[in-house]
Amino acid sequence: MVALDLLGRRTAMRLLWELRRGPLTFRALQDACETNTRLLNNRLTELRAAELVEHGEGGYGLTEEGRRLVNALKPLSDWADEWGQGIR
Repeated sequence: MVALDLLGRRTAMRLLWELRRGPLTFRALQDACETNTRLLNNRLTELRAAELVEHGEGGYGLTEEGRRLVNALKPLSDWADEWGQGIR
């Protein structure tokens, strides 16, 4: 339940999605997620505390555990794509 609580918070999943291809700077993440500085700081702090995101030279990126999570969510993303096609 702790993981679902974290992932259900506003922009948490979006941050992980945006980082799936590689590190991004704070500003690039803010633009990609279309969010404000305060919320982005809060989510990054939470995701770093959960050891899903880390900060390095290239900006913020997924940890090994973060990459495992994104891979685990791939079937959900595939399902959502199919489901979305059916409701249009």
